[in-house]
Amino acid sequence: MFMLKLIIHRVYALILSGGILVACAATPADDAGHISLGQPISEADLQGWDLIVEPNGSGLPTGSGTAEQGQRVYAQQCAACHGQQGEGIPGVPTLVGGSTTSTPPNLTVGSYWPYASTVFDYVRRAMPPTAPKSLSNDEVYQLVAYLLNLNGIVAEDFVLDKNSFSEVQMPNRDGFIDRSQVQ
Repeated sequence: MFMLKLIIHRVYALILSGGILVACAATPADDAGHISLGQPISEADLQGWDLIVEPNGSGLPTGSGTAEQGQRVYAQQCAACHGQQGEGIPGVPTLVGGSTTSTPPNLTVGSYWPYASTVFDYVRRAMPPTAPKSLSNDEVYQLVAYLLNLNGIVAEDFVLDKNSFSEVQMPNRDGFIDRSQVQ
């Protein structure tokens, strides 16, 4: 019985390998032999993906929001997965609570993330997971203000925008070692 399974697995592997070879052979190439997949991206198309926000806040867009406004957006866009107060549900990250001294660290906004701009950048790019990049800049500012407020980092009436971002001091801002320049 073992030998029969082994032979079947090898036949499947051979068929799969052959299929990959045929697919590679059918891939279009130019006269120099360069594979031609897709098309070059235009500057206009790239602008929709070039959304980098640096730790110092450079790259933040215009817009603003408060925790009070963010609570409404959170209820509509986030609570189904992250819980009513950011407590999370099984399989979905907790957003609130934790400690900067726990081992392993709690991966929450208030105890793990070193910069508020990182939270902003992540929410803007990836949330909600069923429709990433669908939130307006104001909605992202509102959500981030709400999450920061839930974690006791900003007051409910704090207006979060690109000018006030530098006032936000994350509890774990000194807990990361920057190794981005290590070769």
